[in-house]
Amino acid sequence: MISDVMKESEERMKKSVHSLEIAFNKIRTGRAHPGILDSVKVNYYGSDMPINQVANVVVEDARTISISPWEKKMLHEIERAIMKSDLGLNPSNNGDVIRVPMPALTEQTRREYTKQAKAEAENARVAVRSIRRDANTHCKELLKDKSISEDEARRAEQTIQKMTDNYVAIIDKKFSEKEADLLSI
Repeated sequence: MISDVMKESEERMKKSVHSLEIAFNKIRTGRAHPGILDSVKVNYYGSDMPINQVANVVVEDARTISISPWEKKMLHEIERAIMKSDLGLNPSNNGDVIRVPMPALTEQTRREYTKQAKAEAENARVAVRSIRRDANTHCKELLKDKSISEDEARRAEQTIQKMTDNYVAIIDKKFSEKEADLLSI
């Protein structure tokens, strides 16, 4: 019973960290990486598809992403989708390939993106703590139902706390990496 609670809690905490990584990928740095376009959806025969499922997305150099659509008629759809996205990117189309230059970040935009990354990290910490609260509540219910002893409940709460501390440390590490990435010129 307790092992099920632990497994479920750890799964949920891993998902919180994964969702933080996805959120960090949406925050652009001065360097080009294909993950920045993961959130952009393209209209492909009536359904919205991620760009990487309708085109080849490659980093051409440190500041340029190159997109080669598998069908030539998708060039304008991809270009339109990138311009509509809230990433602040301006693609250029040469008839075969779309190039997306990454504009250099100003000091002010770096600070804004750092604030955004900090907020995302705090949301992930709150999610992990919420998972801890749910697991502790579940253990208390098991204790109340006399399914487990008080010692088992106490050990379970200590294990859950260690797991929480571990995942909060992972989140802090990812945030500090992203912050260093954003503030480096």
